[in-house]
Amino acid sequence: MSTLAQAPPLHPDALRILPLGGLGEIGLNMMAIEFGGEILLIDCGLMFPEAYMMGVDLVIPDISALAGREQDIRGLLLTHGHEDHIGAIPFLYEALGCPPIYGTGLTLGLLRNKLDEHKLTGRATLETVKPRQTVELGPFAVEFYRAAHSIVDGAGLIIRTPAGTVVHTGDFKLDQTPVDGEPTDLARLAACGEEGILLLLADSTNVEKEGFTLSERVVGEAFAQILPQCDGLVMVATFSSNIHRIQQVVDAAVSCGRSVLINGRSMVANTDIARKLGYLNIPDSALIDLRDLREIPRDQVLVITTGSQGEPLSALTRIAMDDHRQLSLEPGDSVILSSKFIPGNEKAISDLINHLYRRGAEVFYETTSEVHVSGHASQEELKLVLSLTRPRYFVPIHGEYRHLVKHAQLARRMGVAAENAVVLENGQPLVVSQNGLRREERLESGRVFVDGKGVGDVGTMELRDRRHLGNHGMVVVFLAINQKTGGILYGPEILTKGFIPEEESTEFLEQARQTVRETLAEHSLAAISDWEELRVEVRKGLRRYFNRTIERRPMIMPVILEL
Repeated sequence: MSTLAQAPPLHPDALRILPLGGLGEIGLNMMAIEFGGEILLIDCGLMFPEAYMMGVDLVIPDISALAGREQDIRGLLLTHGHEDHIGAIPFLYEALGCPPIYGTGLTLGLLRNKLDEHKLTGRATLETVKPRQTVELGPFAVEFYRAAHSIVDGAGLIIRTPAGTVVHTGDFKLDQTPVDGEPTDLARLAACGEEGILLLLADSTNVEKEGFTLSERVVGEAFAQILPQCDGLVMVATFSSNIHRIQQVVDAAVSCGRSVLINGRSMVANTDIARKLGYLNIPDSALIDLRDLREIPRDQVLVITTGSQGEPLSALTRIAMDDHRQLSLEPGDSVILSSKFIPGNEKAISDLINHLYRRGAEVFYETTSEVHVSGHASQEELKLVLSLTRPRYFVPIHGEYRHLVKHAQLARRMGVAAENAVVLENGQPLVVSQNGLRREERLESGRVFVDGKGVGDVGTMELRDRRHLGNHGMVVVFLAINQKTGGILYGPEILTKGFIPEEESTEFLEQARQTVRETLAEHSLAAISDWEELRVEVRKGLRRYFNRTIERRPMIMPVILEL
């Protein structure tokens, strides 16, 4: 069984959940819930490529398991507007059968911008939902509730079905003093707990962190302390979706008499959307553009930009390398990196900080100042949600495998029966009902790579070849052979890339050519009918030679022309 269409029919009092992404990894969040032959999807996110994914731009979930069931999808529910929850929609929307999409105002505003870029706006049905509003979708009654997170307008989901109630927390934390005054709606969670919750699906990202996550307002207080001490130009780098953070930067800048320059394509786009929808309050008089920089003293300017993760092509990295045409740093300027060091990006961020110091700037970042707080719940908050909801079954979501295991252990300590706290992986269906739960045969799942305009055409074999090329280089052998007589008309000529410097290795390469000649001499070229066999022999001969002489393993590509 590889798809949901091949799965056994559900009992009338049971529902099935199928994680398609986000379990055992950070990002790619996507979940399917099935009842009565109808399906709800929750989130459709991407992740950014890991170091071994050479040349890959984005990674999206493999939705092969839904093949043949597109007509049964009643809707796509979005918890919030981060890339790891909405970023894959433009690539997968049509393959999902173009279901209606439900989300809060800012979430759909950010998504609409992405759909415009992919020319999908006309095909998409976007339905704006407010907190505590219920949407009827077939056998599902879905209530959105407010969830505080590191982005405005986050939501959790209360999904009522004849089989029981499912609560999906989305990404959240229990910030009691959020910037927008909208804390996580614990009253709704407590009320649902009183009614009875069949299944709780809860964010596991920060389960290893003890205590409570600090309030977002702590960052605003840090900005208010740091900015008056800064003499020159100030640059603040953060995620363009963190509207609360941007608001606090602007407030601190205005209170210090600084004008604000918004820089970076995604930063400009997201702040524009948030301002139009009323989620971001920036006075027009506080904003300037690049053309105004020459007329305003540097100590009266604050730049908000992207690039906090050390992305090679980001504006901040180019500024740090003194390679930006319009923005530069001078001794006495300050840079604030107001974001987390995402695992895997530590080296790039460290290099960025070093280059910023080379420009003479003072740098504030997570490990030296309170310029960032997490948007995810820590242990005590997770305990509180478990105690309020008192679910019969519990499945941890959104985290690496160790996070899921630790969250399940936490749930057991909070009273969930050991056998009812279940750690799943992507592609593992779980059927739950009032009578019990069971795992089903694993379905097809995984990751699909986006490289340029190609979606899914780069796979593990291509990545293996790219790693081989990146680690060992390439050797190309050119030969031209008379098809009738077997005589060598040209070559063997050897070209290398990333292997050895050709101009300094003429003697070595001449011996490599001799190795090819010896390999050819062992065969009757006029009698060969399968030239692939000859290519294999040439490859084997050179591989032995390179391994014996310099212990390197380049990719060897024999090119044989038959004339």
